[in-house]
Amino acid sequence: MALAKLQLSLQFADIPYAARHRSALPRHFVTRCLRHALARDAEITVRIVGLDEGRALNHSYRKKDYATNVLTFDYAQSPVVLADLVLCAPVVAQEAKEQGKTLAAHYAHLLVHGCLHAQGWDHETSLKDAHAMEAHEVSILAGLGLRNPYR
Repeated sequence: MALAKLQLSLQFADIPYAARHRSALPRHFVTRCLRHALARDAEITVRIVGLDEGRALNHSYRKKDYATNVLTFDYAQSPVVLADLVLCAPVVAQEAKEQGKTLAAHYAHLLVHGCLHAQGWDHETSLKDAHAMEAHEVSILAGLGLRNPYR
């Protein structure tokens, strides 16, 4: 099966330890993660932000006053996926450390997770949907040579 086509914009805000995050997210790696998670062609912007921007976006769009690991803004789901994925670098780094994962592996999981959200997957609608999304993420990550992030 051929992978979906992807038009990618990869952006890095002015963040602490930017070199560490840039080295964990080379363009080819981000492209590979997203293409494996896509069921159809897409135009996706991935933006890596700091705590202030992550918190402001989460507050504005989800009414939650904290920075979260990944936010997905999906604009169209067919025939082409149009979406922005916003990943908060300090949150991702802290979670990776707490979970004993490499920064790149955690970013891969969150890229796949956000990409699935952009295609309509939702883990907050029901336990059944959560299990289905988790299983799909695990399968995609295994195809990328990464271990189950939920263990």
